[in-house]
Amino acid sequence: MGRLNADDWARAALAALAEGGLAAVAVEPVAVRLGVSKGSFYWHFANRQALVEAALAFWERDTEAVIRHLEEIECPRERLRTLLELAFSDETEAAVSFRLISEADDPVIAEVARRVNERRLAFMTRTVAEIIGAEEAGNRVMAGYASYLGRAALHRLGIVDENTGAMVELALSELLNDQEPGGSRTGER
Repeated sequence: MGRLNADDWARAALAALAEGGLAAVAVEPVAVRLGVSKGSFYWHFANRQALVEAALAFWERDTEAVIRHLEEIECPRERLRTLLELAFSDETEAAVSFRLISEADDPVIAEVARRVNERRLAFMTRTVAEIIGAEEAGNRVMAGYASYLGRAALHRLGIVDENTGAMVELALSELLNDQEPGGSRTGER
């Protein structure tokens, strides 16, 4: 492995968090994950809290990068499908989201988790509203996002079906109230 940077440590810390919660984000286990000595850590961070904050900042930047990429997709239905495919195919991201919400007793974590989740919900709501209208979009997105987080929790227990394609289709159907582009219900013509 080449020379590590702070983002490498932040990514590894997020992976540790996804697997074991905030308690798993400790210098030595993250160093082992990266295959380096823990002395390498101190080139980038003063302490564990600085690593946690860097991981949170990385997670927030990554969320913004994904949203910027998705905003380039003109068709709202395709934008939503792409988002759902990304979301349901990345178990680590779902686990990080779930774990950070679960760790909301920590004010630093709570603030970042709130910002990221509000940003995600707002983006999804705007996208769904483009397809079905604003009246139902907020509630549908909230229910869909709660299902996404619940799926992450169930995945921790090993009882989640890994059929990503089916999950994407079901989520699309529920979020869009089975509407085809143009607003008609599936099957209505």
